[in-house]
Amino acid sequence: MISKLINTILILVAVFMGIKQGGAMLAAKPQMLQLFGRWGWSKTAIMVNGGITLLSALLILVPKTFLWGNFLMATGILLIICFHLRDRDLKGAAIELPFFLLNLLIIFLQHPLVKKE
Repeated sequence: MISKLINTILILVAVFMGIKQGGAMLAAKPQMLQLFGRWGWSKTAIMVNGGITLLSALLILVPKTFLWGNFLMATGILLIICFHLRDRDLKGAAIELPFFLLNLLIIFLQHPLVKKE
């Protein structure tokens, strides 16, 4: 029971962060334009990535699409980590790493509303 509560809290944190960051990308906030702009991303590409991030956050909430939502979100975070590492920005990569690991942990713990066999 306690593990389901912890997993629910972790899922809500991941969904909140996905909505927050996806919304910032979709709204083309200056911080996001600056971050992705240094990697050559256009404003449209950033907004599309924001839409995908928002979608992945919502997919995590539904048991049937839980895995796909986590996969999409983890893929987006891994992409950002790779760009940071390409720039030799270990601090930027380290900041993203806990969010990537959070998605992997949530996948391991599975959706709390699904019966484990």
